[in-house]
Amino acid sequence: MTTLEQKNMETVNAFIEAFWNQSDMDCTDRFLSSDYQELSYGSKEGLKQFAGKILEAFPDKRYSVEEIIAEGEKVIVRMTVKGTHTGMFFGSAPTGHSMDVTLYRQYRIVDGKIAEHRGWIDMTTMWRQIRGN
Repeated sequence: MTTLEQKNMETVNAFIEAFWNQSDMDCTDRFLSSDYQELSYGSKEGLKQFAGKILEAFPDKRYSVEEIIAEGEKVIVRMTVKGTHTGMFFGSAPTGHSMDVTLYRQYRIVDGKIAEHRGWIDMTTMWRQIRGN
C-alpha cells in the first residue's frame, strides 16, 4: 500500500522531471492546483518565466534529486542543478563555464496536486562558477 507521503514524493519527482528536466512548461496544468501559490517566483507565470531564463542560459541543465523527505502534505527536496552557461543569464553573456549548485524546494501537496512552492538556491556559488571566479 502506498502512503500519502510516498504519493506526494512521486508527484514532486514527476514534476521535477517534466518541468525542470524536460522543460515541459505546459505540465503545470497537470501538476499544479488551480489555487497554486508560488512563493519564490511570484506566480505560476513567474515560475515559467524563471524556468525559461534557466533553459535559455543553460540548455543542457539537469536537476538531480539528492534527498527527498515527506511528512503529511509537505515535501522537502535537496537537489543539484548542473549545466553549462551558453546563453544570456540576467544580462550576463555566456561564459561557457559549468555550474553545479545545490538548491532546496518545499512543496505542499493537496489532493495529488502541488498547491504551494517555495525554493532556495545558492546563487552566490552559481554566479562564482559561471563567472569563473
